[in-house]
Amino acid sequence: MTVFEGQFSGAAGLRVAIVVARFNDLVTSKLLSGCLDCLSRHGIDTTATSPQLDTAWVPGSFEIPLVAQRLAASGRYQVVITLGAVIRGDTPHFDVVVAEVSKGVAAVSRDTGIPVIFGVLTTDTMQQALERAGIKSNLGWSYGLQAIEMGSLMAALQSP
Repeated sequence: MTVFEGQFSGAAGLRVAIVVARFNDLVTSKLLSGCLDCLSRHGIDTTATSPQLDTAWVPGSFEIPLVAQRLAASGRYQVVITLGAVIRGDTPHFDVVVAEVSKGVAAVSRDTGIPVIFGVLTTDTMQQALERAGIKSNLGWSYGLQAIEMGSLMAALQSP
């Protein structure tokens, strides 16, 4: 029996794209910071001149799937990370955005065969979003770790 698993070491050759929503940037910038910290600590060059990492900023979470699609289809990246924050308000807008961004990100991954990490927080309050972006723990770190694991797993699945 063959068992395939992703690894967390040897990430130095991994090419990563990150798509970050500018809306709720108080939250998304903290997620990005945690994500970059994880990637850096696992051997990925996160400097401004990095040949391994590119970051694309989009207006809001709704726009994430389109840019993730373009990046994944480019052939330049082994994994794409999406970072956003959708916080419930008084209207059904929350439900529409959450449904479309989640379906869109899943479709990108299926259509391109490139792992796309879903790092879009969906919370009821700003306080909950801030807790998940660093007050209690930073889920950005987890999204970076998921990217490393999935990039490694996909490489293992391609090996003969």
